[in-house]
Amino acid sequence: MNILIRDILALLPGGVKNCSVYISDNKIVSTSTEPKDFKPDKTIDGNGKMLIPGLVNAHTHASMNILRNCADDLLFNNWFFGRVMPLEEKLTPEDCYWGMKLAIMEMLRCGTTAFVDMYYFIDALAEASIETGMRAVLSRGLIGSDDDPATGELRIKEALDSMEKWKGHETLSFMIAPHAPYTCDEGFQREVAQVAKQQGLTINTHLSESLAEIETIRERYNCTPVELYEKNGLLGDRTLAAHCVQLTDNDIKILADTGTFVVTNPVSNLKLANGIAPILKLREAGVHIALGTDSAASNNTLNMFRELSMLTLIHKGINHDAQAISALDGVTIATKNGGMAIGHPDIGEIKPGNIADLAILNLDVPNMQPINDPVAALAYSANGSEVETVIVNGRILMENKEFLTIDADKVISEVSKICERIGTK
Repeated sequence: MNILIRDILALLPGGVKNCSVYISDNKIVSTSTEPKDFKPDKTIDGNGKMLIPGLVNAHTHASMNILRNCADDLLFNNWFFGRVMPLEEKLTPEDCYWGMKLAIMEMLRCGTTAFVDMYYFIDALAEASIETGMRAVLSRGLIGSDDDPATGELRIKEALDSMEKWKGHETLSFMIAPHAPYTCDEGFQREVAQVAKQQGLTINTHLSESLAEIETIRERYNCTPVELYEKNGLLGDRTLAAHCVQLTDNDIKILADTGTFVVTNPVSNLKLANGIAPILKLREAGVHIALGTDSAASNNTLNMFRELSMLTLIHKGINHDAQAISALDGVTIATKNGGMAIGHPDIGEIKPGNIADLAILNLDVPNMQPINDPVAALAYSANGSEVETVIVNGRILMENKEFLTIDADKVISEVSKICERIGTK
């Protein structure tokens, strides 16, 4: 399908300018002159609107939105082990299918075009992702120990089987996901690292999220979680480490030296009182940074504009530096860096040759006017409600706030039934 987005204010690699953007099949073919013999099947009028690269949610647990607003104001261990895990045990594959669709609706409404997920029931999540057309990177959360090696091996096999079953879809890819240092013992960590190396898989994991985690790992192994993961081969330029809140200077050096991607989740980390990741120190050391929401059970939204705003504001405050994370820094982290993190350097920028994962915002709303600095407006003024149209892989998934691939009423109805059954409402 050929799409012309005509006369729109576009965030291009060199800055913001008014232009027309030409899309053929799933690629951006021009941001200036009309390509020869280009005949649009669809024309979008860009008057009063802004075109941005789609946001990339580099860490979430999408189906956990079923648990939104039912495990709040709790300390981390009580939140996770006391409230969330018992509810998760009641979830079925069909529950997670509907939860995933609801999450995709929420992300599309806020301009997200790709996300990295860690959860269970990968077949159900893959089915939901493909049906909606969303770009998804799925990973089954793996837990394992030497006390029960058979169960850990079974989970790895299930993860690999799902990857094989669903391979070949343009908008669907996979990572392997050892859950966390405190749920995967040393032997299992080494096993997952070996599988990742053999299969050429990126690792998706939680790391150094809470003080309780630091204390647990120090007590068990006499080292930090980062040091433990390095020792067992889980860090490297094909690893996404979510959170990384509680870090020593040596941890930061290890993350930089190994080329590990850190995915910061500022709202979730604040809400669970885990702290604030040392993003400035990480950036100064050369660590790659991406942005995620974590789950709606701990955030409680999947709104990347909220995350972007928090990222650019909170580090100014704690570092007493108004230039700590600029608006452009934040937008780059949420788009281009996110694409790199998920193995898609061909998304996250609006330029010829890149994949057309794009969002169109309405600028003719009070909170975006006057639009003196469009990039600053994205970080400090936008809240996600401005998003009108979303394109993923050259396909329009939402137009004028209407979902084209999802029956929204059906999804909301099914999720409500699930919540009644498991006792969250």
